[in-house]
Amino acid sequence: MAESQNNVLTFGLSGKIGDLLIFRQKDGKTIVAKVAEPSKKASEKQKETRKRFQQATLYAKIATAMPETKDLYAEGAKKRRGTTAYNIAVADFFNAPDIEMVDVSAYTGAEGDTIRVIASDDFAVKSVHVQINNADGSLVEEGEAVHSVGNLWIYTATQRNESLDGDKIVITASDLPGNTTTEERSL
Repeated sequence: MAESQNNVLTFGLSGKIGDLLIFRQKDGKTIVAKVAEPSKKASEKQKETRKRFQQATLYAKIATAMPETKDLYAEGAKKRRGTTAYNIAVADFFNAPDIEMVDVSAYTGAEGDTIRVIASDDFAVKSVHVQINNADGSLVEEGEAVHSVGNLWIYTATQRNESLDGDKIVITASDLPGNTTTEERSL
């Protein structure tokens, strides 16, 4: 790699000459280097990253072509200066929701008892699914929690549950691209 300072021929020069040389400017100097050869074989991690990025861009193209999701992402882009609905959709694809809190203190096994969940996402949580299982694994009930305010979701029990000992509550939060996060609580 060669460096040049105050050279009339290379001053301000940047770019590539064929596949031979590349010129860059850094701290007032012109850097001249041989063009790097592309890696011949991608690692498994690189292949997986490329595949995920292809999926993200495909998702973003579809999401921004559909009026309902395009409008949601466009609204999100307005809040982040210098970005687009497409950029927000790509970023959303890479991040699953977080389940920050599961409050089962109001659930005693009676109809009408509630389970409170705080779930967040880098863009938006689409749904929160609640499943209540007995200790033996049999299903007591399941259904969708209702969005309340902010990141709060509330599930209201519809079935009586006689014994709570060893019961498990499974919470699954989903976002628009279909990413899910699951958390399990034992009673």
